[in-house]
Amino acid sequence: MTEYVDIAGGRIAYDEAGTGPLVVLSHGMGIDRNVNKHLMPLLVAAGYRVINTDMRGHGESSLDWASETGKAAISRTDVANDLLAVIEKLGGEPAILIGHSLSGGSVTIAAALRPDLVRAVVEINPFTLTQKVDVAALFTNSRHRSGMIPLMATMMLKSVGQWLKYLKVAMPSNPADRDEYLAEVAAKLAEPGRMAEFMKTGKSTPADAEAQVPNVTQPVLVIMGGADPDFPSPEAEGKRIVDALPAGLGSLAIVPGTGHYPQFEKADQVAELVLPFLKENLA
Repeated sequence: MTEYVDIAGGRIAYDEAGTGPLVVLSHGMGIDRNVNKHLMPLLVAAGYRVINTDMRGHGESSLDWASETGKAAISRTDVANDLLAVIEKLGGEPAILIGHSLSGGSVTIAAALRPDLVRAVVEINPFTLTQKVDVAALFTNSRHRSGMIPLMATMMLKSVGQWLKYLKVAMPSNPADRDEYLAEVAAKLAEPGRMAEFMKTGKSTPADAEAQVPNVTQPVLVIMGGADPDFPSPEAEGKRIVDALPAGLGSLAIVPGTGHYPQFEKADQVAELVLPFLKENLA
């Protein structure tokens, strides 16, 4: 059942399940919280209270938020502040944040801004550091090229069809319910205003997250899908983030054969990585 929390600027939709220490999930652009639907019950079964949120403008969260940047955008800082507000509205218990893609940068910002509310951070295939287009890789790396072409076309043409094409490439393990979920995504983006909100994510960069990386004081686990088409080398990108963090805070894990959505493709393997990290940082 969808629940809502009203915060400054709108309301955030979420699912809640389980009892125990608090874990908050946040997804990436152009999808919704159901991308975490396989991971959430594994966390609940392990003894956690899990809040699975829809990012502002996405899923069942409200539309037409005012951005911190002062323009029509959805930034990582916006999402970070939303997550912190949700934690406070739900009782203020310090949480472990699990952020995917754009929200990977957001949970990093949240940890840096409010260490009193964030115990530790998991970043799944995050865009936490600024990116440069690797033109050579577009020619030499077919995996990267096959994802980047429809992704760029999505943003240029505002095309749901190109986005669905990208999502298929970005879930290369082809889980059994992939096409069912993609149909749900397409239906959601067909709702008035939803595609426009998705497009706002492309008007921000990870620069705000990168600026906060040196200020993080809590442990960070970076999980990368080994076949993520968003990066010429997913492992290299994960290492880059770990190296940018203060020494000793970051660790990296790879989920082989998965793309940009390992928590949807291989939730059991992601849980095997996440659960020991949660236990260690809640001790």
